[in-house]
Amino acid sequence: MAGEILDNQGRGEASWQWPSIHPEGRKFGVAAAGIALVTIFLFDLELIGWPLLALAGGIFAFFRDPERVVPQDDNAIVAPADGLVTQIATVEPPAELVGDDGTGQVGLPAGSVTRISIFMSVFDVHINRTPIGGLVKRLVYMPGKFMSADLDKASEENERQHILIERTDGMLIGFTQIAGLVARRIIPFVKPGDIVATGQRVGLIRFGSRVDVYLPAGTASKVLLGQKAIAGETVLAELGQQTLIEGVAQ
Repeated sequence: MAGEILDNQGRGEASWQWPSIHPEGRKFGVAAAGIALVTIFLFDLELIGWPLLALAGGIFAFFRDPERVVPQDDNAIVAPADGLVTQIATVEPPAELVGDDGTGQVGLPAGSVTRISIFMSVFDVHINRTPIGGLVKRLVYMPGKFMSADLDKASEENERQHILIERTDGMLIGFTQIAGLVARRIIPFVKPGDIVATGQRVGLIRFGSRVDVYLPAGTASKVLLGQKAIAGETVLAELGQQTLIEGVAQ
């Protein structure tokens, strides 16, 4: 289905398929499966081998990389991560994304913006995607702690990676990959100077984490607190729209 155009009036074809496994995870899954099979069939230690085999299956599931249908709307900001919308707050954007980075490259303007935080559990897909298309202006890695990613201070204290994207019209969108309790490595797929399309894969975080998106001034969230987001598909916001949307948990 990759590259196929589908629309909201029935054009295209869609069917369920097994998601692929990202190469970053194959080595871990194969290693765990190999150890499990050796343990079971060579050493006859089934009490250890079968749990290891189950662990291999869990690793493959964690690194699954399904295809997504990305909305082709110039005003749409799409979710960069699968997971639960745990915070929608008015904050100052990270200093690493603001102003001049020392090379003459302009970053996000100073001032309060809306931040949407998406928490990824170990059961979610951990491939992250860009919320808009454009030029990768910055990629800033920050070492840090590994406290629970759903804490507000994780945005400033945990291991994290800031990404700044500039659209062709000059609009800048920043987002941050944040490691969590279990996560120990953030892996980028892009570098400054790369051109990316909306919803393109830009990196992953191993084993539980969070992604923050900083909306431009004058733009409000279209998702609700507690809503499930799907990377590359869920529209988080539309540029310039600030409509209040309410939901009921049921």
